[in-house]
Amino acid sequence: MKAIIITRPGGPEVLQIAERPQPKCGATEVLVKVAASGINRPDVAQRKGNYPPPASAPQDIPGLEIAGTVVETGAGVTRWKVGDKVCALVIGGGYAEYCNVPEGQCLPVPKNLSFVEAASLPETFFTVWSNVFDRGHLQKGESSLVHGGSSGIGVAAIQMAKAMGSTVYVTAGSEGKCRFCEDLGAAKAINYKTENFKDVIQQITDGKGVDVILDMIGGDYTAPNLQSLGDDGRLVMINMMKGKDVGIDLSLVMRKRLVITGSMLRSREVAFKAAIARGLEKNIWPLLASGQIKAVIYKVFPAADAAEAHQLMESSEHIGKIVLSWE
Repeated sequence: MKAIIITRPGGPEVLQIAERPQPKCGATEVLVKVAASGINRPDVAQRKGNYPPPASAPQDIPGLEIAGTVVETGAGVTRWKVGDKVCALVIGGGYAEYCNVPEGQCLPVPKNLSFVEAASLPETFFTVWSNVFDRGHLQKGESSLVHGGSSGIGVAAIQMAKAMGSTVYVTAGSEGKCRFCEDLGAAKAINYKTENFKDVIQQITDGKGVDVILDMIGGDYTAPNLQSLGDDGRLVMINMMKGKDVGIDLSLVMRKRLVITGSMLRSREVAFKAAIARGLEKNIWPLLASGQIKAVIYKVFPAADAAEAHQLMESSEHIGKIVLSWE
């Protein structure tokens, strides 16, 4: 099969197309002929040598989400059959013509979505569901703040939080991105380049703060994040783009009864990811099928142009998802 491989740690140019053996299908796995592969920030980190894959994943083929057609099933697979159209969260190997996936990490492609649209869903939707709803316990009637509102995570979180009955505020880096986020459903988008998000949150919540913050920034965002939370608020970390070492006011944590938590999804066990898939299929997949929640695609690249796609990802010019097509 053809695959996009990381020839050595480095810039986008180290991504090259190469021939690799087709993966074998395990007893509780399906083999998917990949039509499209989503691109995510962790792929960039892996390419740079900063995010090593688990030992059980392909070591030089990145990619955490795919969509395509089941072409083989393991002896223990009970749900899927050859010919089924699925999208899936994978631990690596997604930038390839074929990818094997534990059956529980697959979800059906909604009938109104293309393979490209479906490939843009798993990594961000699994992440948002697990962290905002399972870990952050965002409830109907509560409010949330999502940093990076125009990112793949952001556009998923805006739509999912609103659909589940919550008010969502976001930060974004331009007026155009802010308007896009508000059109998508954010109650307020804050331009972090011209506004102080802590001050804006205090103003628009009458000093009460928000219930949940989803943050992938870390570093010097941490203190204002805690100040932006209301009583019993929850700060959920999914990345630390501005650094992992921070100082916090523990008296504020105690006084407001705050929870600081976070997670890394890639290394979690198959059963954990399968449980997230079930939550998504029950609560979110019907909203995709009805069009209430949409896949937001910024640009599609032929798979051979993966290096160009990574350049775009690192530029942060995009709004929504970037996808590779194998068709």
